[in-house]
Amino acid sequence: MTHSEPLVIGIESTCDETGVAFVKGGTLLADRTASSMDEHARYGGIIPEIASRAHLESFLPTLEASARGAGVDLPQVDAIAVAAGPGLVGSLTVGISAAKALALALGKPLYGVNHVIGHLAVDELVDGPFPQRFIGLIVSGGHSHLVLVDDIATSVRELGGTLDDAAGEAFDKVGRLLHTPYPGGPHVDRMANEGDPNAIRFPRGLAAGKDKERHRYDFSFSGLKTAVARYIEALEAAGTDIPAETICAGFSQAVNDSLTAKAVRAALDHECGTIVVGGGFSANSQLRAMLAERAEKAGLEVRLPPLRFCTDNGAQIAAMGSALVRAGVAPSSPDFGPDSQMPLSQVVMP
Repeated sequence: MTHSEPLVIGIESTCDETGVAFVKGGTLLADRTASSMDEHARYGGIIPEIASRAHLESFLPTLEASARGAGVDLPQVDAIAVAAGPGLVGSLTVGISAAKALALALGKPLYGVNHVIGHLAVDELVDGPFPQRFIGLIVSGGHSHLVLVDDIATSVRELGGTLDDAAGEAFDKVGRLLHTPYPGGPHVDRMANEGDPNAIRFPRGLAAGKDKERHRYDFSFSGLKTAVARYIEALEAAGTDIPAETICAGFSQAVNDSLTAKAVRAALDHECGTIVVGGGFSANSQLRAMLAERAEKAGLEVRLPPLRFCTDNGAQIAAMGSALVRAGVAPSSPDFGPDSQMPLSQVVMP
């Protein structure tokens, strides 16, 4: 099926957000999200069983609210897209089961899509059609990747990624070291804006020696996180007050220096004029400021999603589905299942 303005439902359930959105062509009609984050806060992290149950409870109300917001009757849709991975197996299973039931009941084609690539696809709903070729920087609590995109629906190639912690994960871990509320990332970002980023020079992973070329587009943040932990331990052992804002500023500077330098390098190496950023960590204020400054000096355009599209949402899945339908990509087989480790080279389930 090809259609220049397909009406697509997007269903997102990879972690703790239940998202349902309706997209027509490249226009978002409605996007509704229910989050179970508050239910996980007492545990200091996501509990998969709680997330799965929350998806079961939230799906139908979220679907109904989104359909009302879009002014759409379900039989009107042309296709259904659902996040097939990566993510938590239980959470993915709930969303995929719901999507399959809808597709069967409505007699509509179903696409199981890569939700990480969806973090980039959602930008088309805001900034319009993508350039012919661009670099994608995907940064979140579980992912830090650089990809080369020739076509968001058919040609995505991973250039590099994190060898250990993702950027958002490292921020959350430093938040725990400083005893911030869960999730720690936003608190670390806020404190970083109140400190001196040049007061403490924390290490940049894979930035020296042979690693600089061998891992040209890769990231490593576990050593940085350990350096922060050792710094805090030394202050505690000496009975010295911990300057949380200064530590956060130096840590944030190190993470964002690595992310932005390698994103710009990838764009220049592959003769791309645009960097598209997606993922929950793209809400980080220093990342946005540093990337904008570096890209401007290099003569590059940066496309960043509005804050409401940074975390997981149905709009990104609907945007992926719309791109696949418009490109004439065949729907997924009805028997596909969740893939918690779905590779970035795989845009859609066969």
